[in-house]
Amino acid sequence: MAKEKKTTLKEKQGVSQSEITNSTSITSLKNKRKFQPKTDALISSILNQDITALSRAITLIESKHPKHLEKANTIIKHCLPHANKSIRIGITGVPGVGKSTFIETFGKYLTAKGKRVAILAIDPSSSLTKGSILGDKTRMEALVRDKNVFIRPSASGNTLGGVARKTRETIILCEAAGFDIIIIETVGVGQSETTVHSMVDFFLLLKLAGAGDELQGIKRGIIEMADSICINKADGDNLERAKLAKVAFNRALHLYPKKSSNWQPRVTTCSALHNEGIEDIWSIILEYVETTTKNEYFKTNRSEQNKFWLIQTIEEQLKSDFFNREKIKKELSKQLQLIESNQTTPFAAADYLLKLNIN
Repeated sequence: MAKEKKTTLKEKQGVSQSEITNSTSITSLKNKRKFQPKTDALISSILNQDITALSRAITLIESKHPKHLEKANTIIKHCLPHANKSIRIGITGVPGVGKSTFIETFGKYLTAKGKRVAILAIDPSSSLTKGSILGDKTRMEALVRDKNVFIRPSASGNTLGGVARKTRETIILCEAAGFDIIIIETVGVGQSETTVHSMVDFFLLLKLAGAGDELQGIKRGIIEMADSICINKADGDNLERAKLAKVAFNRALHLYPKKSSNWQPRVTTCSALHNEGIEDIWSIILEYVETTTKNEYFKTNRSEQNKFWLIQTIEEQLKSDFFNREKIKKELSKQLQLIESNQTTPFAAADYLLKLNIN
């Protein structure tokens, strides 16, 4: 008599063995995703240039979960002594100027010279849905496949200044992971996009010729902060317009007061699409680093940036603590209703909530 096959409870209930196996696999995968390595292991892996560990650590520092804060601070603290060895480059420009194409061409040029490049691409978040596309990797297909390149797209959220909430901390982790060049691609929202200037060594502004932007050169704003202006898409029928724009910007820049770095901003042209003018931009960056290192501005500037980051971090923490207090959450809802019914003013409501927070 043939031996009867043992039947499990789930099979008796009408669940097949294959379904049980698939269910177990899914559960195992979910548990694997939930697994988080210990802090010491993450730090060690980052210092050993492990990209997976770097990505996990950045996710931790970007998290708003209170339980992740202590772990993230520990990672940053231990990575800090291994940071500050890169060149930090901020790249900005209006939408459509070709930032992604430029960064891909520039990144390929740098890796060909043996550099390891980290690209922190900041995508604008919708003010309505709060969502973000995060599609920069799809626009940098060649760089995605380069083992010497790390691309991290992040949403700007409600952070002002064209950068994500934890960009500064991410820079430190990337430097600790051994990246020579840190490129920050900002959202490109115009003259309000200036916070990036407080976290980079070199600030590159991409411009288009023939778009009326030449006139903006005589106004104070983001141009005043640029260490170099590059007229992109200088090819084909646009080449002559790019040359004229270069002359116009050069004239405008000489109207500005001398920079404390003693550096005279340079204007150049390039065609990222045709890989032209990229070497000139890298030469300008190296010359800037050499000049500011000799006159000690490079070191002084980073020191001043650290002080600025301290104040910013305190402000962010105070804001977070304030709005996460249960008493404030409750009273804030009431005050919003009073404002809606015209029973109080925004200023009186703010004063009430701030005083409530002190008591």
